[in-house]
Amino acid sequence: MAKKIIIKTELEVFESISELPSSIQNLMNKAHEARENAYAPYSHFKVGATLLLESGEIIPGNNQENAAYPSGLCAERVAIYHAGAVYPSQKIVSLAITARSLKKVITDPIPPCGACRQALVEYEIKQDSNIETYFMGESGKVIKASSIKDLLPLVFNKEYL
Repeated sequence: MAKKIIIKTELEVFESISELPSSIQNLMNKAHEARENAYAPYSHFKVGATLLLESGEIIPGNNQENAAYPSGLCAERVAIYHAGAVYPSQKIVSLAITARSLKKVITDPIPPCGACRQALVEYEIKQDSNIETYFMGESGKVIKASSIKDLLPLVFNKEYL
């Protein structure tokens, strides 16, 4: 007889950015700035992400599209790969993500895509500490996950290789 596995994720919902701690408001505001510099001529969907390192350094990223669609890269991976390349020994404390469409208003929180979740969890495992993740649309509610594993509970990691 098969057993059931129950996976439970607990997320926090803030009604607006103003309810966040000031350091996270700053991180999200920097994500908004990064979002506006996104290169999204095809999807018209701009995403900004910022990482807060343990040193206090803020690393921005934004989506970078390409006419050969698989060649683009999401904002979260732009930021985390930059942090890994330039600050390889720094732990990532928090991540803020914001998305905006040039076609319609987005007020629902937009989480990282599956590929980004996998890339992010790799760094969380590597540093052996959680990365708090905050995500939102253009405005409105903000969702907080205490760990990337809350967004990707069945993690594929090096233990399987």
